[in-house]
Amino acid sequence: MKTIQFREAICEAMSEEMRRDESVYLMGEEVAEYNGAYKASKGMLDEFGAKRVIDTPIAELGFAGIAIGSTMTGNRPIVEYMTFNFSLVGIDQIINNAAKIRQMSGGQFKCPIVFRGPTGSAGQLGATHSQAFENWFANTPGLKVVVPSNPYDAKGLLKAAIRDDDPVIFMESEQMYGDKGEVPEGEYIVPIGVAEIKREGTDVTIVSFGKIIKEAYKAADELEKEGISCEIIDLRTVRPLDRKAIVESVKKTNRLVVLEEAWPFGNVATEITYLVQSEAFDYLDAPVVKINTADTPAPYSPVLLAEWLPDYTEVIKAVKKVMYK
Repeated sequence: MKTIQFREAICEAMSEEMRRDESVYLMGEEVAEYNGAYKASKGMLDEFGAKRVIDTPIAELGFAGIAIGSTMTGNRPIVEYMTFNFSLVGIDQIINNAAKIRQMSGGQFKCPIVFRGPTGSAGQLGATHSQAFENWFANTPGLKVVVPSNPYDAKGLLKAAIRDDDPVIFMESEQMYGDKGEVPEGEYIVPIGVAEIKREGTDVTIVSFGKIIKEAYKAADELEKEGISCEIIDLRTVRPLDRKAIVESVKKTNRLVVLEEAWPFGNVATEITYLVQSEAFDYLDAPVVKINTADTPAPYSPVLLAEWLPDYTEVIKAVKKVMYK
C-alpha cells in the first residue's frame, strides 16, 4: 500500500484507464495546460497529449454535448466540471441525452461517459457554488451516481465508472482533494452499487456518503466514550443504492440515522427512510432521524454557514434521540 492524496487517486485512475484504452479521453475547463483546477489531472497533458486531454471553453452545454456525441463513435470520455454547480448549464445534455440514448436508440447505442467534479459546499463560496445535486441526478433513470469519501474508494470507483457502459455521475469535493489515504500499488476495482460498513456497531446505524461522513466518524468516537456503539455505512454509490446493506444493518441495530449534505426535501435520506420503513419496519425501535442542511441557499457568512451545515454534534443529538437518551 502507498499513501496518496485524493487528487492523486483521481489522476491515477484516469491515467491508468487511458493507458489501458485509447478510446478514453479527458475534457473540461483547465484540465490540460493548468493541470486541472484542483490539480487532479497533473501531468496528464504531458503524457497523453492535447488530443486526449482537452481544454474547453467555459461552455458546459457545448462540451457535454460533444462528449456525449463522441460515445456514439466509440469513445469513452471523462468530462470534468470545475464544480457540479456548473453542470446545470449542461444538464439538458446529461438528462435528455446521456441518460436516454440507450433506451431511445433501442439499444443500438451505449453511452459510456463519466461526468466528474466537486459537489456540495467548500467553505465560503456563496449560494450558487455550494449545492449538492446527488439526489437530482439519482432521480434520473439511466444515470449512475457515485460519491466516494476517501482516496481508496475514489480510485477504485472511478476506474469502474470509466469502464461502465452507462453514464456515471462521479462526485468529489474540493475539501477532500488534499485528504490522504492508503491505496494499493497494483490495479484494483471497487464495484459500483456496493456500500461498505466502515465501522462495526451494535446500537445504531448511521448511513452517510461523501465528505460529510467525516462528521459521523467524529460523532461515533465521542459516543463510544458513553458506551454507545455506532455502525457506519458509507454508501459510496447513491444510484444504484445498496438496499440490502442498509436493511441488514438496521435489522441488527434497530435504529437509523441518515447524514446527508443536501436540502431536506426529497433527498437521498428520504429514499432511505422509505426503504427502511417498507422493508424493516418491524425491526425499528425508534423513528428514523435524518440530518440535512438547513432548507435555505447556503449562506456566505462563516457563522451562518456553520449553522447551515450539519456537524458531528447534530449526529450525536440524533443518535441519542433514537436511543431515547
